[in-house]
Amino acid sequence: VDINTNPKIGSMWMRKGQQAEVVTPGTNTKRYLAGSLNWRTGEVVLGEAGPKRNADLFLAHLDELRCRFRRYRRIHVICDNAIFHNPERCRAVRQYLEAWGHRIVLHFLPTYSPDTNPIERVWWHLHEEITRNHRCANIDELLDLVFGWLNAASCFGIETSIYDTARAA
Repeated sequence: VDINTNPKIGSMWMRKGQQAEVVTPGTNTKRYLAGSLNWRTGEVVLGEAGPKRNADLFLAHLDELRCRFRRYRRIHVICDNAIFHNPERCRAVRQYLEAWGHRIVLHFLPTYSPDTNPIERVWWHLHEEITRNHRCANIDELLDLVFGWLNAASCFGIETSIYDTARAA
């Protein structure tokens, strides 16, 4: 997920007749988080925030999963189709899987289908509750809010949609 000092702009509650002010810091600083959702417990497993969204961030996340879930012989990871996730397109991932492929198995979602990935629902809630219209002056302040929110929530249910199931009238 992308965390930016320039806030995402969205609707919000405010007093009638008053306009809320959303300040942008001028220079947009970005950090990226790699995360996975444990389907059994709803726990979000995160690594450190990285300055780039690339294979290094992804491989550090796979190492975090490997350490966190030591007791499991195999860890299945659902990935989108980013170039740096694919061992056929990224040498670093291919080399990592040559060493750790007996423990880590990557599964890929269909192209352009973020709605099928449960972690995307967590990121959506993160943006709705923390990064949308935020007033943080710098990236460290924003990351403190993000990690605080993720630690406070600790467990997320597996959501398939933001909308309730339609019921017959």
